[in-house]
Parts: sequence; C-alpha cells; structure tokens
Amino acid sequence: MKKVFLMLSLLALSLGMQAQTKFHDVEANDATGAVKCIKSSMMGRDFVINFSKDGKMSREGMSDAQYDANGYLTSVKMSMMGNEVTIKYTWENGRIKTQSMNMMGNDMTTTRTYNEKGAPASEKINMGGQEMENPYTDYKYDAKGNWISRKASMMGQEMEQTRTIEYYE
Repeated sequence: MKKVFLMLSLLALSLGMQAQTKFHDVEANDATGAVKCIKSSMMGRDFVINFSKDGKMSREGMSDAQYDANGYLTSVKMSMMGNEVTIKYTWENGRIKTQSMNMMGNDMTTTRTYNEKGAPASEKINMGGQEMENPYTDYKYDAKGNWISRKASMMGQEMEQTRTIEYYE
C-alpha cells in the first residue's frame, strides 16, 4: 500500500506541476510566462510537458482536457500504469487549490498551500482517509522567476525535484 501511495503522490506532483493566456495550463504547472516546455525530474522519473503559444499543455498519456469559460483546466484524463485516471481541479485566486482523482478504487485529494512567491509550500494528500503532508523547501529560481529546483519530503524521504524550462522568444 505504501508503494501505491508513493506512486500516486508522484503522479500528483507531476500533474501538479501549469502569463495571462487563453489557457492557464502554465499556471497549473506552477510556472508563469511564455513557457514552451517543462522538463522535470524526480526520483529517477522524467516528465516532459509542452505548451502551445496560447498556453495549452500536451503530454504523453494526456487526453480530454476540459476548461471553464476563463480557460482554467477543470479536468483531464491521464494514462498511468495501464489505467485511465480522470483528474479534477478546483482553482482559487488563479492557483490550483485542490486536485482529485480515483485510482484503483481509491479516492485521492491533494490540497495545496503556496509561499510568498506563489510556488507550492506544501501539498496535503488525503487518500481514503489517510493523510500525508509534503512540504517543499529550498527553492531555486530561474531568471524569469520560475522554480527550477526544490526539495520535497514525502513519507519520510527527502528528495530533490529539478526542472528545465524553455520559453518562447
């Protein structure tokens, strides 16, 4: 169960990972500006998310993205470990407040808090009544103000998440 919880937590991190544009997918991945691509690495897993010039994201395994009238992502389907998962988002003040999904019969809700720079300070994950809080510390930022490195504590394990961000000129 612990391994499944860790895998689901990693999924939440990678998805949690999105400039006023038509679509706010860049903000949904904790970035701002004319982002073209985010390449992220954590615990030996690499993720690549591409963005169109109007801010819409695309990534392997992603389909059926739904948006509200203001261009905020409300749900998306993701393929993970051979299963299709629908992730639903709620927003508050231009940032994701919660994301929820059901995977392998388990409901999982992630609630975020943010630091003074607008980056996630922590994520509280509730999976079937079991709660876990993942704080983020030691942020490093690029010249455009987006984070490129941070430390996370998950289930007693310290780890570093890094990412490289490419921008439209």
